[in-house]
Parts: sequence; C-alpha cells; structure tokens
Amino acid sequence: MNRSVVVLILALMACSLMLVYSQQRSRMLYADKNRLEIQENKLNQEWSRLEYEQRDLSKSSRIVDIATKKLQMKEIKQDKTIYVREMAK
Repeated sequence: MNRSVVVLILALMACSLMLVYSQQRSRMLYADKNRLEIQENKLNQEWSRLEYEQRDLSKSSRIVDIATKKLQMKEIKQDKTIYVREMAK
C-alpha cells in the first residue's frame, strides 16, 4: 500500500510538471505567433509602398520628363531620320 501511494504521488508530480511545461510552451508559441504577425504586417506595408513607388517611377510622363531634361533628348522628326540601305553584292 505504501509503495502504491509513492508511485501515485510521483505520477501526479510528473503530470503536473508536464502540464506546466506545456502551458509555458503554449505561451511562448503564442508570443512568437503575435511577433510574426506584426512582422508580416510591416512587410506587407513595405511591399505595398514599394509597389506604389515602382508604379510612380515607371510612369511614361516621368520617363519622358527625365529624357528631355536630364538627358537632353528630343523627339525624332521624320525629316531628320537617315535610312541606311545594305548594298547588294
């Protein structure tokens, strides 16, 4: 009888320790999940900002403006175009 009581007490202690461990693990996983969700939201915001910036930078009016002002390019004119023909052999 004495031996069975000791075994039951040890089993109860082991179950209690496993319960505490699983609760702590659950709390840690929940905290990690929340941290990763916050990081996901920040990355989604950054992605949206970068997509908007890419659309803004690729607008044709901006490209034409940079080409004319910074690169001093001009629109082509038909009378200024030179066509080169290949000579027959």
